[in-house]
Amino acid sequence: MIWECVLAAIVAYSISIALYTVRALRGPTIGDQVLAIDAISYVAAVLIILFSVYFKEPILTVVAIPLALWIYALDIYVAKYLERGDLGA
Repeated sequence: MIWECVLAAIVAYSISIALYTVRALRGPTIGDQVLAIDAISYVAAVLIILFSVYFKEPILTVVAIPLALWIYALDIYVAKYLERGDLGA
């Protein structure tokens, strides 16, 4: 039962990545594109964790945690750049 739920979640998140990719490519504003790429990154981290559960490989979660932290740092830099126009010190 749990494996079917995990597999269904993997499929659902994969579909959401496809939809976010369309939004990233066709987004009318730069904000839409940044938000879509950000969502793709976080969904990729969630997918890594789901694959870790599905394949019973806990080492994959070690990959997802730094990925999520890296994505958060990039969010801060992109927001700072979009707000001020430079990254500054």
